Amino acid sequence: MRWIAEALRGMRLALAAHPGVFALVTLAVAALNVLAPVAILSAARKPLDFFTFNPWLKRLPEYLASSEYPMAEKLQKLPELALFWFSAGASYGGAEWGFAVDVADVARIVLFSALFGLYFALWRRYRDLALRGARELRSAGIAGAAATLFGLSTGACSVSGCGAPMLPVLGLAFVGLESGTLHFLAQSSRVATIALFAVLALAVAYLGCRVTRATLRLVPPRRKAG
Repeated sequence: MRWIAEALRGMRLALAAHPGVFALVTLAVAALNVLAPVAILSAARKPLDFFTFNPWLKRLPEYLASSEYPMAEKLQKLPELALFWFSAGASYGGAEWGFAVDVADVARIVLFSALFGLYFALWRRYRDLALRGARELRSAGIAGAAATLFGLSTGACSVSGCGAPMLPVLGLAFVGLESGTLHFLAQSSRVATIALFAVLALAVAYLGCRVTRATLRLVPPRRKAG
């Protein structure tokens, strides 16, 4: 498992060298994951007019500490707990659309955002070492940006008023489609999310190995004391 050790070492080196890049990209991707669906729904359906945190959250510690329900049942329901949501009211009452972010969404957003942040920190560190041509470095940066856009456009989000409980972000623009098409978009979003995670994890591991090997080439070997 030498390559795993090299990948982890490269990640540590990249984070130590460029913590700002990691933090900036992570925060930007996380914010876009939340704001992009709201912007698309506001443009395609009706402008946003309501936002709130789940008022029940203040009772969460009491719920978890109570003995009324088994802990296994509580933990099973926890990923579906909505933390906050956006919505736009309909002219006839109710909501024209709603977009909620639950615990599972937050975990997914944090994981993908951190992977993107780590990827660009590794890319920046590898560029600093300047052991490869500018074309390869530029290609890696373009690939990372493309993956970011792909992730934002195909990532699933929890919506109401669009005909399906889960849709890819781009699917929010195509309201009024048949239920079969909406179901296909929802399923394709799940597949795309899994595929993107696998590709991104491999890309991070690959760049981590490259950073480690490039660093070792620059550091002269230590001579043993004679």
